[in-house]
Amino acid sequence: MGKAQKYVLLGDATYPLQDWILKPYQEDKNLTQRQLRFNYRLKRAHSVIENAFLRLKARWQILLKCDDCSLELLPTLVLACCILHNICEAHNNPFNEEWLEGTEPTELPKPCQPAPAAMEDGRAEQVRELMCQYFESCGEG
Repeated sequence: MGKAQKYVLLGDATYPLQDWILKPYQEDKNLTQRQLRFNYRLKRAHSVIENAFLRLKARWQILLKCDDCSLELLPTLVLACCILHNICEAHNNPFNEEWLEGTEPTELPKPCQPAPAAMEDGRAEQVRELMCQYFESCGEG
């Protein structure tokens, strides 16, 4: 869209809108088709990410029980699993669907209430609007 953007994290409605946290528009009957499309695409992207982490944990089940290693080792362990996982995926190493049986998606604790409006960054709405325009220009899907 002609404007350089930095990376953003995907959040749900409970997170504050920041220029580095992309969250959906608040669901209500006043959303435009464009905003609904944005929310839909954000939800699809979020599900892809969840699936990738599920596959990562299924292939490297040591990640399910990292509580027995030191905190200093944990970042290296996770990074090593990510690198090995990406190598396996890049080389079409077969993924055994049975591995998923031991890895139920876990819901991490999230805030129950949306973040206060005071935590929101006014510039972040410009980032969300730019992404909304981009999604609209990409067509359906």
